[in-house]
Amino acid sequence: GASGVGKSSLVLRFVRGTFKETYVPTVEDTYRQVISCDRSICTLQITDTTGSHQFPAMQRLAISRGHGFLLVYSVTSRQSLQELEAIYEQICHIKGDLTSVPVLLVGNKRDESQRQVDTSEGQALATKWECSFLETSAKLNYNVQEAFQELLNMERRRTVSLQLEGNRPKRRTEPRLKGKCSLM
Repeated sequence: GASGVGKSSLVLRFVRGTFKETYVPTVEDTYRQVISCDRSICTLQITDTTGSHQFPAMQRLAISRGHGFLLVYSVTSRQSLQELEAIYEQICHIKGDLTSVPVLLVGNKRDESQRQVDTSEGQALATKWECSFLETSAKLNYNVQEAFQELLNMERRRTVSLQLEGNRPKRRTEPRLKGKCSLM
């Protein structure tokens, strides 16, 4: 998503349980968070990407390495929603068919009163892109855990589906890194 939509705030709320009022631009940061999923423990590797257009190579690399994507806009900025179109197209271009790639559209800053994007508009875009949708507030810790949990659940369903399609026997493994999430 665009600069200032709260990508880092969502990650820091999820990973550290903290929220900072001050804005500090991100180039790229990586975090790991242990989370439970379907009665097992998974480690989610989260890449918090820049909202700036100054680093297109870094953005392409994050997309190529990512297994799932949170596409974040601010409900207080229509422009931030419009800017996601180019990021979504880039993900499509790099990943190909997105029907098997977990994508969650996230409308952040739900707690703010100066709303420019209605919930129905976010839902409509998610329907168009055939992805899931949630509104969040990093400040109030609203739907933050749920957003990352939903993305992980989508990745787990995709992985199980790929295993079933490949007729590979399911084997028990120790908890390990299950997927990478890119926060765009």
